[in-house]
Amino acid sequence: MDEIFTTLAQCIRDEDPVALATVIERTDVVRGRNTLLPQLGATLLVSQAVGVRGSLGHDKLDAVVAGDATGALSSGQSVARHYGSAGESRLNDVTVFIDVFAPPPRMIIFGAVDFTAALVKVAKVLGYHVTVCDAREIFATKKRFPEADEVIVGWPDAYLMTVAGRLSARDAVCVLTHDHKFDIPAIVAALSTKVGYLGAMGSRTTHLERVKRLTEAGVAPARLNEIMAPIGLAIGARTPEETAVAICAEIIARRANAEVRSLRDDTGPIHRVAS
Repeated sequence: MDEIFTTLAQCIRDEDPVALATVIERTDVVRGRNTLLPQLGATLLVSQAVGVRGSLGHDKLDAVVAGDATGALSSGQSVARHYGSAGESRLNDVTVFIDVFAPPPRMIIFGAVDFTAALVKVAKVLGYHVTVCDAREIFATKKRFPEADEVIVGWPDAYLMTVAGRLSARDAVCVLTHDHKFDIPAIVAALSTKVGYLGAMGSRTTHLERVKRLTEAGVAPARLNEIMAPIGLAIGARTPEETAVAICAEIIARRANAEVRSLRDDTGPIHRVAS
């Protein structure tokens, strides 16, 4: 038990997402079945960094709970689940609380442009750890983006190599550079990660040219549909602040599998004129 909590503390210090599954309730009498129930307080730790540690008392229960804990880590949400003593899904012999310890979701914004400051502000309200990255030192400054957690001077693909292993379905990459020499390396590198959202700014004409260049760079046609471009929901956003809201709303909708109209799938103008 002490080893489990030592490992948990180390994962938290290292900002490695980790889940601790604990038996919090069990049925004392299971009628009609010869079964051995786990002990109250039994724990199982699940982390990509260290794997699975501990046991709830039954190999099959451990396997099922470990799978559910992995799912909880992806969503970032703690949850209580009910199982049979051997992990059966339709029984209620035991209640396990899966407690998720995860750092804030990451948003990486490539491009120190006018829209970036607004997107940083909205993303921070939503609880993101925000990094702004641009290869142009004159633009990528903390003075221009004081609310960002990090401002990195560097090429997008080089920076992504340093954090690729930490990106998950909870995270987002937004490419706002609007310049193919930055966009293409950024998108190619992002597609090699497990990031949950990848969006790129630009007109539909710009994106058609971008798709051509990505194809030439070796990106498979099936992967191109993962790119949300033009970025954001089709809400008629015009200002940087409105665009930031449209982008974040699209990220939320994609995460929730909500039926919404994205600019990528729309046919009207990106910037609509108010009547």
